[in-house]
Amino acid sequence: MRWVNRQIRPGNRVLLGAAPVVILIIFYLFMAASRHAANPSDKILPLPGGMVEAMSGLLSEPDALSGQIVFWADTLASLQRLGLGLAISTVSALLVGLVLGVLPPVRVTFGPLVTGIAVIPPIALLPILFIAFGLGETAKVALIVVGIAPFMIRDIAAHVASLPREQIIKAQTLGASSWQLMQRVALPQAMPRLIQAVRLSLGPAWVFLISAEAIASDVGLGYRIFLVRRYLSMDIILPYVAWIALLAIVMDVALVKLSHRLYPWAHGAGH
Repeated sequence: MRWVNRQIRPGNRVLLGAAPVVILIIFYLFMAASRHAANPSDKILPLPGGMVEAMSGLLSEPDALSGQIVFWADTLASLQRLGLGLAISTVSALLVGLVLGVLPPVRVTFGPLVTGIAVIPPIALLPILFIAFGLGETAKVALIVVGIAPFMIRDIAAHVASLPREQIIKAQTLGASSWQLMQRVALPQAMPRLIQAVRLSLGPAWVFLISAEAIASDVGLGYRIFLVRRYLSMDIILPYVAWIALLAIVMDVALVKLSHRLYPWAHGAGH
């Protein structure tokens, strides 16, 4: 059987997906052990024991100034910023994307503006955001919104605009207004696409969050990574990076399950 026609069983999918991760971990352990055999004080590739020892204090001991557990305080701060940025971007993408997709005059008028904003590198706007909003939480959340919302808006607008014309004509024949077209025809079909857009925006959202936290913050996952890098503390940086990756994977899996549960028809349910 050709590979293009080969179907993978659910159990085998887990094994195949885990294999590259396991190989990467084994390779890292081999390289770390080799470096430590040559130089026991090597900091570039810490051994698991060193990472556990370095993280134990951040995971269990309260900070002397704030009284909070550093690791969980960093996680909570970053997730709050990320969640708020994603929420604002998602609502904006849904509302603006529907209007642009359903109403051609609005799309022609404001489409170029959205495209122009989307092509501006968001990191280049970071100094402007800090000047406009200060060094507080607003600028960090704004960077996430500016970074991902325009792309999500364009994606939703293009998806809605490409809906079969027959659906629009039938709805109008039954007396549907523009508002009813958006509510009853475009909205149900845009929702699965919206969840997909959020999934694709998770990676960039994390990038913008870490960038903002690295420049102006006193708590957060990105702040902690850039704080300890001056000491070459890879035994803290690597666990933090792995934790960010795990959080991102959990979010992605949750969105996939949510989409399949709410909109099974969009995923070929039953096939």
